[in-house]
This record gives sequence, structure tokens and C-alpha cells, in this order.
Amino acid sequence: MAETELPPTLPAHVRTTIAAHADGIPFRARAGYTHRTWARTYSSLPELFIQPESLAEIEKVVTLARRCRRRLVTVGSGHSPSDLTCTSSWMLNLDRFSRVLACDPATGLTTVEAGIRLHQLSAALDAAGLALPSLGSINEQSIAGAISTGTHGSSLRHGLVSESIVAIKITLADGKTYECSAAERPDLFRAALLSLGAVGVVAEVTLRAVPAFSLAWSQTIDADSRLLEAWDGPLWTQAEFVRVWWFPYMRRAVVWSAHKVPSTEASTRQYGGPARPAFLDTGLGYFLYHNLLALARWVPRITPWIEWFVFGLNYGFKNGEATRVSGCDASHRAFLLNCLYSQFVNEWAIPLHRGPEALRRLAAWLHRLQPGDPGYVDHGIPFSAEGLWVHSPVEVRVSDATVRTSAEEGTRPFLDPTPADGPALYLNATMYRPYYRDPSREATERYYKAFEWLMRDLGGKPHWAKSFEVSPAEFEAWYGESWREFRRVRDEVDPDGLFVGPWHRRYLLGEAAGEVAKEAAPALPLEEVGFAKEKARGGGLLVHGRQNEVELA
Repeated sequence: MAETELPPTLPAHVRTTIAAHADGIPFRARAGYTHRTWARTYSSLPELFIQPESLAEIEKVVTLARRCRRRLVTVGSGHSPSDLTCTSSWMLNLDRFSRVLACDPATGLTTVEAGIRLHQLSAALDAAGLALPSLGSINEQSIAGAISTGTHGSSLRHGLVSESIVAIKITLADGKTYECSAAERPDLFRAALLSLGAVGVVAEVTLRAVPAFSLAWSQTIDADSRLLEAWDGPLWTQAEFVRVWWFPYMRRAVVWSAHKVPSTEASTRQYGGPARPAFLDTGLGYFLYHNLLALARWVPRITPWIEWFVFGLNYGFKNGEATRVSGCDASHRAFLLNCLYSQFVNEWAIPLHRGPEALRRLAAWLHRLQPGDPGYVDHGIPFSAEGLWVHSPVEVRVSDATVRTSAEEGTRPFLDPTPADGPALYLNATMYRPYYRDPSREATERYYKAFEWLMRDLGGKPHWAKSFEVSPAEFEAWYGESWREFRRVRDEVDPDGLFVGPWHRRYLLGEAAGEVAKEAAPALPLEEVGFAKEKARGGGLLVHGRQNEVELA
């Protein structure tokens, strides 16, 4: 809408300020929008939902938010299950700011507007004979959202998806846009590469794509004992891309591996072509599992049986080489997975060599094993697993930030959660929410408390896009100087907290020096403070924030 069409619900001083800046640059805002995370775990009611279509419009939005004393949240697909993207203030969505600005097939250098979704970017690159070197399991996120939360794939030859980024344009709280890279404003670049929305609005991204390729993949199912035996051998080095799904109740694992082949029809035919839909990818499979999960909300004890039954329908009941299936498809399709249903997700990165210990201890805890039981180990987890039934699988993936990304090159984000001196293992514990209804909240919280306790014990850090409970003091201890550098850059470019909300206060900014006396840290002048939460119609929690009332100096 134009400046003369502002909703009457806006406070008078906001309407007056916006109207005073009728400079011919559109301010495309509307009220009455409900924001929901993809999983509908959280929702919020922003005062304005704004969709700019140019860089000048983004700069105007930032300037107006500052002058109207409104916090500004940038959101894409909302795939994170946390309340990171929720606000009662102003929400900026870049879906209409999503063009490819430049693409050089010879060098792979590609510049895009930051709202472009990964599936749109992949299609544009494919048309130019290019591809992203690595992807995660979904492609609905915007490129800005993917890099700002530390998205990763599964390969010991790649780190975070952001390792292919060579330059960023970011609009800061002063309403001006700055370019940064490893050579130009390197500290701002390393903060912007994983910013959590707390630094500014990532507006343009320049990345280095690679020649288009297909993935010839194969998949096998076996007992998890075979997985653990191969851990330090061929498991993670058998192909460029390897990922695992672990099913603790069956003590079985699915291993998927893929290597690059030329992106040609001949290659596709040679390696078996695109995969046939699995049982869970069919309408019947999707419906059956969904309803069984819903039934298990009322009768949790049947969960292991459901997992066994659906696993068999989807993958088969055999083990070993007889289970091998294979295929070949373009990389941007072969990487993808079906996330199925709404879910809680808790994911941590630990050193790769601690993986077998992690799985053995988690299995012993879930199965409540005692000394003398097959597979028993002393898990050490100080929480009871009695009456606890969890969903499968636990996703197991890897990355290595030391292969292509290094501190010397200046392309490692300050907040990269993976080890700086070797490969990382990601463990992803999922609890489904059938029909957007939570499983037992007490059991889920206990499961995640136990999971996080184990991950801490193994030297882990949480994935920023997932759910977790960690204090800023813990983060500072884990990240050390990188944490302090991120905080320094963030505080310098946004001293008034234009991009700060309750999530950032909870995990990044924390309490003031008076913490011993339980005094809350003074809120920044533009910070949105104190989410109140209530049950939302349709599931999840509806959150309400309020703008800080401290006047700007």
C-alpha cells in the first residue's frame, strides 16, 4: 500500500512519521497478517507486514522503523521451529526481492537478491549450467535465511552452505547498505554470514557456484552395529555426500551416499534414474503414518511398534546388501528430503569421533538398559527415561569447516557451531506434532533435556535454527573470542537494538552485570521485549511482544 493508505489501527505518531516520508519510494506494508513458523510451533501478529521490491525500499523500511521506534524482523520461510522470527512489531519479508542480478557461467560468480528461495536459485543456476556445491535437506528457505542460521548439508568435503558466499550487501540500522567480504569489512562479513537476524537486513548475496552435476546415490539398511563398526573406516569417506538416519528402537540405520557424475541424460540412465517414491512419499503412506502418530499421542506405548511397522513399509524388513537401492538425479533434487509433518527439532554439532559414544549412550538411555543387557553402556544421563517414547529417526550428518573455509581466508562465521579444528557430527532429534498437536510436553521436554545434557557432555553446540535451552554465558564459554567479536560487531552496527527481540535477549545478550541479584539487563532503546505466550488456534503458541519504552538519546 502507498503512504496514503496506511491502516487506521497504527498509532498516530507512526502514521505521521510514515506520511512525512512520502518521497516517491513505495512503502509496501499491510496490517492484519498472521505469521506462523513452518511447523506452526509459534505464531505472531506483526503490526505491519512489509514486502519491499527494491533496495531503496529496504533502506526506507529500515529508516522508518528506526524513526517510528519499531523493531524490525526479517523472515523468509519461517522454517526454524523456534520463536526467532516472531514479532508484534514490524516484519520484513523479501519474497518480492528475489531476482538474479548477475550470473557468470565461466566463473560461477552469481549475485542474487537475498529473498530468493533456494529452489528458485537452484533453478536459475541449473538454467546457466551451474549448481550450488552443497545443500541441506530442504529448499524452501531464502538464501538469506539459510546462511543466517548456519544451514549445512552432509559431507566431509564441505562446511556450512555459506562457505560458497564471497560477498554480502547488508542494510544496517542507519538505513544505509554496505558491501562486505573477506577483504572489505571482514568482521562485518563474518558476522553477517551467520547473523541470526541481529545485525541487519541481508539484501544481496554473491556466491560462487560450480558446474552443474548430478548425484549417483545408493542406500542400504543394516543393524546399527555395522554402522558403528564402519565409523572410523569407510562410512563417511565412501562418497562425497553421506547421511544417515538412525532408528533407536529397531537398532537399525539407513545409510545414503552419493557421488558426483556429469549432469547428462546418459549419466541418469546409467545410474538408475530418479528414485521411485518411497512409501512415506505416497498419499497412503503419508496419511497412515500421520494418523498412527496421532493415535500415539493418546497411547504413547505403541510408538515403538509404529516405528517398526512404518519403517518396514518404507524401507523393508531385511538388512544388508540385499536392501541396496540406487538412482541418479540432478543435485538440487537429489539432496532433498520429505520433512513430512510439523515437528520439534533439537540438533547439535559434536566432534565426529564422539559419534559412536553418543549413539550408544543415547540408545542405552532410551532402552533403559541395565548392566548385563546387550548393548549396555553407562550413559550417565541424569534424567529418567521411564514412560518416555520418542520418534524416529535421529538424523546423523557431517561437515568439516576446515576443508574449504578457514580463519585465514576470513570466511568462517563467528558463530559457526562446528569444531574449528576438525569434522563435525550433527545429531538431530525430532518429535513430530501430528495435525499440529504436541506430543506429551513433559516427555518431550525430558527427552530434550537428556539429549542436550549428553550433547554438552560430548563437547557439542546447538544448531542455531533449532530449539534449544542454552544460556549466553555457556555460548561465550564455548565460542570464546569469536563470541565476543560477534557481540562487538553487532553492538557497533545496531547499538539501539533495531533488530533485537526476546529470542536474541534470551540467547545472545543475556543478563546485565547485576545477574547475581537477578536484575534484568537494561533493554536497548528499540528492542522488542518480553514475549507473552498463549495457546494459538490451530496449534502451537501465539506470542506477543512489546516495544521498549526507553527514549532514544
